[in-house]
This record gives sequence, structure tokens and C-alpha cells, in this order.
Amino acid sequence: MSFQYVREMPGVKDILESMPLSGELKKVKKKRDEEIIAVFKRESEKFLVIIGPCSADAEDPVCEYVARLARLQEEVKDKLILIPRIYTNKPRTTGEGYKGMAHQPKPSEEPNMVKGLRRSGRCISGQ
Repeated sequence: MSFQYVREMPGVKDILESMPLSGELKKVKKKRDEEIIAVFKRESEKFLVIIGPCSADAEDPVCEYVARLARLQEEVKDKLILIPRIYTNKPRTTGEGYKGMAHQPKPSEEPNMVKGLRRSGRCISGQ
């Protein structure tokens, strides 16, 4: 078996550094992380709801979905913590064909996993 080197994949740290969160989003993330940890430690009575489509293949609907969940989160914040889980890959697609946003952010363009990973995080980072 042999491999053909196409391009170096950046590490998670490199991708996150290229999409830094604003100070406000860092505060939101810290607070949410603390709330989630409190549930796992049984220090909170809130219920975690991990929710999302099994596969998403277009950036705009993903961003709209996350925005809608954020609005709903405000309505249920006393009892629930909504955690979006959006898989940007099409796990059952093998061989030829569109494999999802993570591999090919625009179906009309050539696959580019680096670009796909960055675009997949855009809705959350605000970039």
C-alpha cells in the first residue's frame, strides 16, 4: 500500500488559532463549559440535550440551525443545556461522490479538507 502526499493537514491547534474567538465568545464558552461540567458532577439539576442532524452538507443551513438553537436555549436555560452536534461529514459515502462539508465545503469545487474544517467551524466562531 502506498500513499500520495497531497498537502499537510494543519493540527487542531493551528486551525483553532486561525479562527480565534472574540473575548465575548470566550466568556460564553467558559460559562457553558462550567455549566456542562456541573451537570456531569451532579452539581446541577439541568438536563443536557445533545441535538442535531446526523449529517449537514451546507454552511448556511448549519449557521441558521445554530442560531435557532441559541434562541431556543435562552427560552429553556433554567432546565436544559442544548448542545448542538452537527456532523459535517457523510459517513456512509464511500468511493466517489460528495462526502460532506468537512471534505468538500462546496460541492462544485474540488475536495479540500483544510478549507472544509475551517468552514465547518465558522458558524460557531462567527467568522
